[in-house]
Amino acid sequence: MDLLQFYKCLADDTRLKSLLLILKENELCVCELTHALGQSQPKVSRHLALLRQKKLVIDRRQGQWVHYKINPNIPDWAQDILSLTLANNPSSIQQEVQRLGEMTYRPNSEVLCD
Repeated sequence: MDLLQFYKCLADDTRLKSLLLILKENELCVCELTHALGQSQPKVSRHLALLRQKKLVIDRRQGQWVHYKINPNIPDWAQDILSLTLANNPSSIQQEVQRLGEMTYRPNSEVLCD
């Protein structure tokens, strides 16, 4: 993994918060991230596509949903940076975590995302 590209991915607020939310929840679908971040689906999907291209996240399709999780094959140093960032800055995604918790229809509840 290229060090500069890793930090460029973290430099964008949407990508950083997406990574931290995914790390915290272990796996999230696009609709969950869209709801938590309060952003449009195309914008969130575009950022996720870049994170996937840079191999920071992996995805899996389940029916109409695409779920993302942190790539288990990223280098240990990159995983450590993400984990330390989340552990030491929980307030940075507090609002997004709250929105996610208030989301009525989540894939894990087997109800369709909007």
